[in-house]
Amino acid sequence: MNKYNWTVLKSDKNSKARNGLISTPNGKIETPAFIFCATKAALKSISTDIIRSSKTQIILSNTYHLMLQPGGDLISKHGGINKFMNWEGPTLTDSGGFQIFSLGNGSISSEIKGRHLKKNKSLIKITEEGALFKSYIDGSKHKLTPEKSIEIQRKIGANIILVFDECTPYNVNKSYTAESMHRSHRWADRSIEEFNNNKYFKSSYGSSGKQSLYGIIQGGVYKDLREESISFNHSKNYFGLAIGGSLGSSREEMYEVVKFTSSQLKTKYPVHLLGIGDVFDIWEFVKWGVDTFDCVNPTRLARHGTALMRNSKGKINIKNSIYKENLGNLDERCGCITCKNYTKAYLHHLFKIKEVLGLQLLTIHNVFYMNEMMEKIRRGIKNDNIDFEKKNWFLI
Repeated sequence: MNKYNWTVLKSDKNSKARNGLISTPNGKIETPAFIFCATKAALKSISTDIIRSSKTQIILSNTYHLMLQPGGDLISKHGGINKFMNWEGPTLTDSGGFQIFSLGNGSISSEIKGRHLKKNKSLIKITEEGALFKSYIDGSKHKLTPEKSIEIQRKIGANIILVFDECTPYNVNKSYTAESMHRSHRWADRSIEEFNNNKYFKSSYGSSGKQSLYGIIQGGVYKDLREESISFNHSKNYFGLAIGGSLGSSREEMYEVVKFTSSQLKTKYPVHLLGIGDVFDIWEFVKWGVDTFDCVNPTRLARHGTALMRNSKGKINIKNSIYKENLGNLDERCGCITCKNYTKAYLHHLFKIKEVLGLQLLTIHNVFYMNEMMEKIRRGIKNDNIDFEKKNWFLI
C-alpha cells in the first residue's frame, strides 16, 4: 500500500492558493508549509526536541554534505536520517545538484541581489556522466552522478527525495541554459531508473522502500524553456514537482518566473519552490500555487543577530545600539520561549559578548515565527482572506 498521498483540502476563491495535505510514512504535512534546513543533519544550534515543540512539520538535509560527512552508509546503519538525528517527522533531501550551482557560482540570494561570484574551485567540471567536486573538507575528489545521488538518498532514507540536476546560474546565456536543462532531463531519467531499481526494496537501507520522488523544473528565465521542462516533468510519474534553476537577477524577475512556472503546473502535484524563503515572498507565492518552501534564512539570520518580526520590514537586527537598554520583550505577540522570557536588551547583550545562547534564542524565535506565519497563511486560505491575514501579520 502506498503511504504517500497528496490531497487538496481547500482552494482559495481569490487566487491559486490551496490548503493541502501531504501524507508520508513519517507523518502528514499540512500545506502551505515551510521546510527548515538541517543541511548536515542538524538544525544549527537547536535540538530536534525544540524543533518539534515549535510545531515544525518537516526538515531538509543535503545529499552532497552528508555524502562527504558522515557518509550514507553510517546513516543507513542507524536506520535512516530520522533515527540518526532523533527526528520523528517527515524529511526531505535535495539531490546535491544545487551544490553544482552554489560551489560554482554562489547562492540564489546572491543571484537575486545581482552579486555574481567567480567560479569556485570546489567544482571541477560538469559532464554528461555527472559532476566532479573537490571536497571542502579534505580536498579529495568526488563524482556525483544521478545514480550516486539516488543511492545516497536511498541510504539516508528521507521521505521525499529529488532527482539529480544542475541549477544553472543567471549569468549564462540561453544556449547554455537549454543545454543544461536537457542534460538535467537526461539525468532525471537516470534518476528515475535508479530510484526504481529493485535492489533498494530488498536492502536494509533505512526507509529505502518508503520514499517518494520529486522532479525538478528547469529553464532559467526563459518561458519557452520552462514550458518544455514542465512538459517533460508532466510526462513522468513523479509524486511532486519542484521549481528550480535560476529565478533571475532581481525580485521582479523572480516573481515573473515563479508565477509563470507555477501557473502551468497540474494540480495533481504538490509544488515545492527550492531555496526561497523570504517572509514577504512566501505570502505572494502561495497565491500562485506553491505549497512548500525551503530556505536557510530563518536560522542563518538568527546567527547574525536578525530576528524575524511582524513589522513592515519583517525583521530587526538585535545587535543595533537602539536595543541596548530596551526592556521590552522581542515580540509581545509571539508565544515562543524567547519572547516570553527575554528582553531585547538581554538578547543585544548576548550578541555583544558573542555568547552562543544569543543565536540559540533567536533561532528558536525565528523557527517559531515561520511556523506560526504558515499557520496564519493556511487559515487565510481556509477563510478566503489571505490578504487580511497578511496585513494583520505585518501590522500593515
